[in-house]
Amino acid sequence: MEVFIESAVKAVVAFALLLVNTLLLVWFERKVVADMQNRVGPSRAGPFGILQTFADGLKLFFKEQVTPRKVELGLYLLAPVMAVLPALLIFMVVPIGSTIELFGYEVDLVGADLNIGLLFFLAMSSLAVYATVLAGWASGSKYPLLGGVRATAQAISYEAAMALAVIPVILYAGTTRMQGFVLAQAGNFAGLGGIFPRWYVVALLPSFVLFFIAVVAETNRAPFDLVEAESEIVGGYHTEYSGIRFAMFFLAEYINMFNVSAIAATLFLGGWNGPTWEGTLPALASDLLPVFWFFLKTWLLLFLFVWIRATLPRMRYDQLMQFGWKRLIPSALAWLMLVTLATAIRRFGTPWT
Repeated sequence: MEVFIESAVKAVVAFALLLVNTLLLVWFERKVVADMQNRVGPSRAGPFGILQTFADGLKLFFKEQVTPRKVELGLYLLAPVMAVLPALLIFMVVPIGSTIELFGYEVDLVGADLNIGLLFFLAMSSLAVYATVLAGWASGSKYPLLGGVRATAQAISYEAAMALAVIPVILYAGTTRMQGFVLAQAGNFAGLGGIFPRWYVVALLPSFVLFFIAVVAETNRAPFDLVEAESEIVGGYHTEYSGIRFAMFFLAEYINMFNVSAIAATLFLGGWNGPTWEGTLPALASDLLPVFWFFLKTWLLLFLFVWIRATLPRMRYDQLMQFGWKRLIPSALAWLMLVTLATAIRRFGTPWT
C-alpha cells in the first residue's frame, strides 16, 4: 500500500511539475527570442508578462472545439491523447536528484527507476509518432495528411540517428538505467589535475552533438520544423484541431523539449551531479542541491533550443532528409564503430598482446 501511495504521489507531482515547467518554458522562449530580435515580448499579463502563457492556455481551454464533418472521430479524438501520454511517461524515468528523507521515509527522486530506463525513453518517443500520423490521417483533409506524412518521415529518419548516438553511452557506462548513467559520471577525471568532472560530454562529445541535433529534429524545432511549415502546408498535422485538443499537441511539444533536454543532461552532463559543499549547508538544502544542478543543466540545454530557433532559418524538406540519412546516420554509425573498437580494446586488450 505504501508503494502504491508513493507512486501515486510521484505521478501527481511529476504532472504538476511538467505543467508549471511548460508555462515557464513558453514564456522563457518568447522573452528570449524577443530579446534576440530586439523586441519586447510578453509584457501585459503579470510581471514581465509571466502570466501570458497561463492566459493563453485558459483561452484555449474555453475556446470552441470545431470538429470537421469528414473526420474519423475515434482516431481524431485519440491523437491528442497519444501525443501527451508518452511525453508524461518519459519524464517518469528521469532522475531529478538523489535519495532524500521526507517525513521519515527514504524517497528516490525518480518516478520509476527502471533497469531499462533509456530503452523506455526510446520506445515512448517512437510511440509519439503515431499521434502525428493519426492526427493527419483522421482529420479528413489533405493538408493535415501531408503534414502527418512529412512528420512521420522526419521522425523515423532522426529517431535512427538518435538511437545510434546513445549506444556509445550504453557501452561506456555498461547500463541502460538512467540513475546508473548519473552514478557512472560521479567524480572527476584522474588526469589534468582532477578538476574536470567525469561527464560523458567530454569523452563522448560526438555522441552529444549527434544526439542533440537528432532530438531538435525529433521535437520538430527550428531549423527542422518542416512539420509545421505554415508557408508551405497551411499548419501541419494539427490544422483541423482547435481549443483544448490543439493545446494538447502544443503541450506535448514543449514537454518533449524539456524531456529530451533532461535526458541529454542525464546522459552527458552528469545529471544531478555537482558540487555539494558538505557541512556548509542545512540538511534539507544539501538534499535538494542535486535537484538544482539537474534543472540548471536542463534549462541551459533548453536555452540552446531557443537560441537555435532565433538564429537559424528553416531547412528545405529535401535538405532535411538528406542531412538525416546522408550525414547524421553515417556519422553516428562511424562513431559507434570507433567507440566499440575502443571499448573492446579497453576491456579485452589488443589481439597482439
